[in-house]
Amino acid sequence: MKLQQLRYAWEVHRHGNHISAAAEALHTSQPGISKQIQLLEGELGFEIFSRKRNRIAGLTEPGREVIAIAQRMLADVDNLRNLGEDFASRRGGNLTIATTHTQARYVLPKVIEQFVKKHPAVRLGMRQGNPTQICEFVESGEADIAIGTETTRAFPNLVRLPCFKLARSVIARIGHPLLQAKKLTLREIAKYPIITHDPAYSGRWKVMDAFKHAGIEPNVTFGAVDADVSKTYVELGLGIAILTTISFDPAHDKGLRARDASHLFEPSTTFVTLRPNSYLRTFALDFIKSLAPGLSPEVVKAAVKKSVTR
Repeated sequence: MKLQQLRYAWEVHRHGNHISAAAEALHTSQPGISKQIQLLEGELGFEIFSRKRNRIAGLTEPGREVIAIAQRMLADVDNLRNLGEDFASRRGGNLTIATTHTQARYVLPKVIEQFVKKHPAVRLGMRQGNPTQICEFVESGEADIAIGTETTRAFPNLVRLPCFKLARSVIARIGHPLLQAKKLTLREIAKYPIITHDPAYSGRWKVMDAFKHAGIEPNVTFGAVDADVSKTYVELGLGIAILTTISFDPAHDKGLRARDASHLFEPSTTFVTLRPNSYLRTFALDFIKSLAPGLSPEVVKAAVKKSVTR
């Protein structure tokens, strides 16, 4: 049994059971991957993948266990490499951050600016998606750290550390009557068309939950992908938006105004998400501390260690 064979099996699974996609990612040939997987299955005495007409259709029951073990083993190989580089005092390395649009646009720029100045030899990469997708990037090993809010499903095999809360404001075009309303209420907001996030973001369901609990039916006319898109349509006069307060930038959003709505809508919590069996290099721990000062290297290491032993 070879580590390379486990890597091939894992990559085929990670690429949706497509050998061609796995071969492209690994810079090798499809026949070579197929042969090595067959050799591994022969040694194990059972099939890892179920097949239909010589095409991989999915994982067999024992195959799921093989993939889980392969993922841990491959992660540990990366951990050993990172550990060696740390103790060899190598300043360079790679750090891939998976994050959402709001975090990338409004939270991370200053953090990244400071990080690049402190660690100029580190190659920093970024993957963007919704809160659930970015956790999946970490789970699969495509990213080292995820930074985002609540997800639409649980990730019991990941470590999620809360950083800070993001309050909400109503964003409207200058002159909109809602900005002059004596008291901002859910009923007052519901009088106007609302532009909000799609259901993959906590911003959507937290806003909708507030109206639901109050017995009010909001007039949601448009589901935007992110805060900047939402504000674009607010500027056009198509409605108002309910966004995290940090998403409003007075220097750039000159045609808009924000009104605090933190008393009406539950805030979203930003989390740092990690793999429990990952070895984080010093620069990765520095990045996390810059984002959330309360998450010191000692706190993060303790949380990762606790998640492995529980």
